[in-house]
Amino acid sequence: MDTDVVVVGAGPVGLLLAGDLCAGGARVTVVERLTTPTTESRASTLHARTMDVLAERDVLGRLGKLPSGGPGHFGGLPLDLTLADPEHRFAGQWKCPQTLLERVLQERAVELGARVRRGVELVALTEQADHVVAETASERGRERITAAYLVGCDGEDSSVRVLAGFDFPGEDATLEMLRADVVGLDIPNRRFERHPKGLATAFRWPDGSTRVMVHVFGATPRPRTPDYPEIVAAWAEVTGEDISGGTPTWLNAFGNTRRQAASYRRGRVLLAGDAAHRQMPVGGQALNLGLQDAAALGGELLAALGGHDRLARYDTTRHAVGARTLTNIQAQALLLLGGPEVEPLRDTFAELMRYDAVRGHLARMISGLDGPPATAEDQGTTRMGKLDGKTALVTGSSRGIGRATAQRLAEEGALVAVHYAANEEAANETVALIEKDGGRAFAVRAELGVPGDVHELFLGLEQGLKERTGDTTLDIVVNNAGEQTAAGLAPEDVTPEQLDRLFAVNAKAPFFIVQRALSLLPDGGRIINISSGLTKFANPEQVAYSMTKGAVEQITLHFARHLAPRGITVNTVAPGITDNGSPVFDIPEAVEAMSQLSAFKRVGKARDVADVVAFLASDDARWVTGSFVDASGGTLLG
Repeated sequence: MDTDVVVVGAGPVGLLLAGDLCAGGARVTVVERLTTPTTESRASTLHARTMDVLAERDVLGRLGKLPSGGPGHFGGLPLDLTLADPEHRFAGQWKCPQTLLERVLQERAVELGARVRRGVELVALTEQADHVVAETASERGRERITAAYLVGCDGEDSSVRVLAGFDFPGEDATLEMLRADVVGLDIPNRRFERHPKGLATAFRWPDGSTRVMVHVFGATPRPRTPDYPEIVAAWAEVTGEDISGGTPTWLNAFGNTRRQAASYRRGRVLLAGDAAHRQMPVGGQALNLGLQDAAALGGELLAALGGHDRLARYDTTRHAVGARTLTNIQAQALLLLGGPEVEPLRDTFAELMRYDAVRGHLARMISGLDGPPATAEDQGTTRMGKLDGKTALVTGSSRGIGRATAQRLAEEGALVAVHYAANEEAANETVALIEKDGGRAFAVRAELGVPGDVHELFLGLEQGLKERTGDTTLDIVVNNAGEQTAAGLAPEDVTPEQLDRLFAVNAKAPFFIVQRALSLLPDGGRIINISSGLTKFANPEQVAYSMTKGAVEQITLHFARHLAPRGITVNTVAPGITDNGSPVFDIPEAVEAMSQLSAFKRVGKARDVADVVAFLASDDARWVTGSFVDASGGTLLG
């Protein structure tokens, strides 16, 4: 390889990532189309989580003392961002020109060993099994660079995103705001001041120039950068002031675009920052979101270079964070750029924002303090789980092994869909137990074994995921739901109806759940099917039930082979006698008799099985697929 990682784009996101990778011992080449760093001011606001990221990397000392950014806002409505966490060392927001941030991050990256090549444009890329080839063009002609991975940090018009074929769904802008940095102006500062014909903002930079932003209600995007007379005319229409005497140093326009890459990873090519998501730059969230993408990606890329591919976790975690951020930005865009028709909505928001809980919630969301920790320092006070950012479905999780499994996956950081068939109270109790321990979960109902069962399950599942993560990615499927034959039922007494019901719930439903989940599972996903030790241990009274669990083991075997090219593992866990809360486990004599069947001379606990499932759901089990895992406490040893 010419290098370990090619980073395309030498903006703040690419340079932060390059520095992190070099700090971990990787060889990094940064290619940038621009021959010199930009002189445009662009973004200038840093939020609390980003300040943590920069502090951990000793970047803040290089930046010097940063001034406070003053109060924040949500859609132009005043919002004190210190309410996100008044005790946080960087509570609030901070001002740092993008030009300064880029310079400092480049100095750091180069000192750590990054090779930054300017005036070099990516024109083609090809992915091979174990590397990627980047073809570039510059004054020296065309060159090829081979690397283990390539990351697009090249902004909203990302060449990497286009050349690698990433889907980029969403909506283009329908409204536009104009902005300019102007010297020689003497106008009052104003903050999202609404007038009958539009919105106006002005504030003085420390160097004496003034940034003006203006939106004429209903103004739609133009295909080019505005010229200064257009901004002068819009400003006059909204405020009645004449700013034609100023001299612009930067002109720009932005709209309420909302687009996000369907995935942040395609094989050995990844996206971060605006290459992965395009949004209206409200309150600096775009820059902060991108820097946090880079901070999350660095460690995962270093692990992948070391042979431990956890990049699916980056994709899942950051995609969910991005979707949530784009949603709040879209809400703010409506409040900001909407005309008189949004005044009732603005009034309602203003009323809600009188409540401390609402202000704190919005402040945490904007500050980036409402998600999983982004820095090692955060991780010292908040336990990082192996499934942070993952989503999971556990069928039959209102009680017993299913409940214990849902709790265990949530403990590791997964958002868990708690499936139930009829007992809503028990399912809600599972959710409450998870939330009490600081986890996240929601209940979803569907009776299995009846027509339309899987369709009903996934309607509720996808709606719940969409509401909480912004998309429907499902990382982990645990097929746990099942029915047993009644105790004491002799084989000759099993009816066709009973056998059909058992197969419908225990075999047919898991098969079609896996089939339906394939479109939601990312590469590297996990499927765990719960079977039974009875497939290896004769009990004539459970012959019908055991037949269905044998079918489940075949689902595992064949899907494991089928899905291996996508890195999706499929495994079977076979519990033995496990206390699921049924009345028989309250009878000491019965428990003692059952205990003698285990090599450990005790009855299994639901947590014993859940721990095995959690292992198989984690990256630790990436080399385990198609397996039958005996979780019977040695019952099958004979």
